Amino acid sequence: MRIYLIGYMGSGKSSRGSELATKLGYKFIDLDEMIEKDNKRHIADIFKTNGEQIFREMEQKALQKTFKKDDIVVATGGGAPCFFDNLKEMREHGITVYLQASVGMLFHRLATSKGDRPLIKDLKDVELVLQIRDQIANRERFYTKAHYTIDAEDLKASDLVKLLSKELKKSQN
Repeated sequence: MRIYLIGYMGSGKSSRGSELATKLGYKFIDLDEMIEKDNKRHIADIFKTNGEQIFREMEQKALQKTFKKDDIVVATGGGAPCFFDNLKEMREHGITVYLQASVGMLFHRLATSKGDRPLIKDLKDVELVLQIRDQIANRERFYTKAHYTIDAEDLKASDLVKLLSKELKKSQN
């Protein structure tokens, strides 16, 4: 089985994904880390040197590699489901889970880690709040097509395990 965690940056995809993979005995893949490893460059450098379009093409190729793996949990980048046919392919090759978070929660999490994130690193706090709000408004139509939507505010990996276990049992009957 393949589980794809989608949602805005800062929603907990990487942290909860790693915990979930451990609980399930699966391998964890952070798509951004995979891109960095495959291209021997940091995401910020790819954005700066090649631009977002080239990054999105690299992201698509990395995502497609996951379709050949089994028993994995994949934390996607926040924009991954919104480009090409990425979301459709994730849905066809696995279970997609949208970690939904409020603008306030995302701002709280992202304000302290802006330097690590190329799309927000130069934004002032007000600009960050507006960008989060606007991007969620644009991306929500993709995110909500996930198989499941889970509130990321108080999310624990055990909640994900319970949900997915129930759904797996249903699909096997």
